[in-house]
Formats: sequence, C-alpha cells, structure tokens
Amino acid sequence: MILSDFGERFRAYSGITHLMDDLSEGLAQPGVVMLGGGNPAAIPEVKALFDRVIAELHASGRLIDTLSNYDGPQGKTGFLETLADFLRRQYGWNISSKNIALTHGSQSSFFILFNSFAGKAGSLQKRVLIPLVPEYIGYSDVGIEDGLITSQEARIRVLEDGFFKYQVDFEHLQVDQSVGLICVSRPTNPSGNVLTDAECQQLDQIARRHDVPLLIDSAYGTPFPNIIFNEVNPFWNDNCIVCMSLSKLGLPGARSGIVIANEEVIRYFSNMTAITSLAPAGLGADIVSQLIADGVLLNLCNDLIKPFYQRRSELAVSLIKQAVDDPRLHIHKPEGSMFLWLWFEELGITTSELYQRLKHKGLLVVPGKYFFPGQSAATAHAESCIRMNFVQSEDELAKGIELLAQELRACW
Repeated sequence: MILSDFGERFRAYSGITHLMDDLSEGLAQPGVVMLGGGNPAAIPEVKALFDRVIAELHASGRLIDTLSNYDGPQGKTGFLETLADFLRRQYGWNISSKNIALTHGSQSSFFILFNSFAGKAGSLQKRVLIPLVPEYIGYSDVGIEDGLITSQEARIRVLEDGFFKYQVDFEHLQVDQSVGLICVSRPTNPSGNVLTDAECQQLDQIARRHDVPLLIDSAYGTPFPNIIFNEVNPFWNDNCIVCMSLSKLGLPGARSGIVIANEEVIRYFSNMTAITSLAPAGLGADIVSQLIADGVLLNLCNDLIKPFYQRRSELAVSLIKQAVDDPRLHIHKPEGSMFLWLWFEELGITTSELYQRLKHKGLLVVPGKYFFPGQSAATAHAESCIRMNFVQSEDELAKGIELLAQELRACW
C-alpha cells in the first residue's frame, strides 16, 4: 500500500493516539487505576441535569428533529443566536451569531485553524507559536506539514510549600514574520496553569503588533465549564479566536466544539466544515441552548462543576504530600483543569521509564515528554514530569497515588 505524504504523516504513532489508546485499554481492563486520560468526572448532579434536559428534548420532539436533519455548516442557527445573546449580556462582548461556529470537538478546530494560519504561504513558511510549554498534548501532531509549531519553554517560578508555577517568559519571546498564529490554553492542560488577565492582554498586544490572531483554547475555562480556581475574566476581541468545548462540561460523547472569532474567520471555518464533514452535530447545541434558556448554565458550572474539581484537586494534593515526603517532589500550583502536573528532580530514570513501570503495576499516568510541542527534543525537565488526573473515585485516587509513591521511593 502506497500512501501520499499526507497519509504517511498521519500513519505515525502520536502522543494523542498513545493517550487515547491507554484510555481505551484501561477501561477494558478491570483493576487498572486510570489517572492518565482526560475523561471528565461523572458528577451525579450534573448527569441528572443532563438526563432531565434530554428527556425534555425528547418529549418536545426536538431531539428526533435534531437527529433527523442536517444543520448548516456553521451549526444550529438557534444555538448560535442563543449563545451570542448570552455572551453579549453576560460579558458585554460585541458579538453576533456570525461570530460563532460549531465543530466536531476542539481537536477538529485545532486541525483547521493551525493548518489555515501556518504552513507554506507563498514564499513564506508560517508557524504556530506556543509561548509557553508544557502545553496540550493534542497540538503536537495536527500539522499537515512537519515543523508547523514552534514554542518557548516557560519560566519556572518556585513557590512555597513544594509548589511552582509556569509563566510566559516575555523577555525572551521571539515573534517574527514566520509566526502565523499564537496559541495558548487557559487553563493549561497539563499543568493547570491559568494565564492572568495581564498575560492575555500582553499576548494580544504582541499578536496585534505582528498582525496575527491569538488563539485561546478554553476547553476547561471561561465562560463554561469554568474549571478555574482563580478569579479571571473571559478574554475575546476581533483579533482573538476562542475555542470552547462541551466535553469538560460533561458531554464528551456529543463531540461538540465552539469557535468564536471575527466574521471572516467564521465564514472561512464554516466553508472548511462543509467540505470536510458537511455539518457539525447538533445534540450538544440543543442541550446547552436549553440550559441557557432555563438560566442554569452558569449555576451548573459555578455551583457544581468547578467546586467538584477544586475539592478533588485539594484532596489529590493532600494525598500526594502525605504519601511522598521528599523535597524533590514539586507540584504545579493547581489553578484549574482536572490534572496535577508533578515534577520529580534527581529521579534517576526518565518519566517515560517511570510510566512503563507504573503501567506494569496497574497505574496509568502520562509521561511529560508529550506535552512540549514545538521543541526539537525532550528536555531534562520534560522527562522529569508527569500528568495525572484526579477525576476517579477517592479510593481509586488514593490507590493510584500510593502506587506512584512506592515507585518514587524505589527510584530515589
């Protein structure tokens, strides 16, 4: 079988494939402690609310109507208008339905946007700039061409009590004519780092100065699901592209992403959707439309989803500190998302090797090397970190952390 260059590129095994394979494999094997994947927690109150909304959609006939008809390539018109109105009222954004498009999940959004603003552009070779890594594992391999991403390692700020925090190293951030798009996530998967309002504004100024868009991946962020433990403001303007998702709201199976951008980007994006997949799915849009109409969307996020993950984050930190009493353990300050990012100094082995040892013992985490897109090779810091989620039951979390602690003690 002879594949094209495109086919050969996507035949290669990637970090995101590794992650999803582990997720599938772990779910199929009883007894495996799943602290590696990104599946959201099954919060009973949230599931009950979705149950009620879906039952109402079914009773009204809207559910079967959605499943029986195509929407337009931009997405369900009623949802676009409802969401635009919500964002205008809630945040004062100068926005209409022409500024919003639906997608088949955020990952498909990144594939279109990265390859639209980076790659060969006439005589130039454009790239996506990620101004601080570690960053989301799914960015690394979405480029149709090699070398689509360039990145800069974050500045590490050491905090008290064994914590640290990543910050954008603006002093050394290099932006030239080869940059076609600047991309950040807020909060950041894997580290739980949340860019401050000031950092967003500074990145926006840099993007405008170089006439490139600033993409903010808000899959875990504001306005929903708002898994952010700091006080920050949603950020958007006509030079900014905000990507959102319904997955971490609790609906990963709906495969629904949202892109908010200026009208030109949305027209282009909708055309790409029509060509590649005709139209996005509409079930997730119907559910969120009903949540907005009922006035419960923000309460769902702020009173149920965010507190759950914040409490679970605090529990995970407490369990780790009890199990691993060693100054060579560093925990990134948990500011959002559903993960802890752990840095082990002087471990004696790489965290890629640690991952294999833990997997053999029935614990799945994710080695740090996959979270440094745009770097030519895994650095010593990358091979000293792991990502673990804390969405499993408290018993499973405690069991997994004890397995991790045992292996760390053996290494140290």
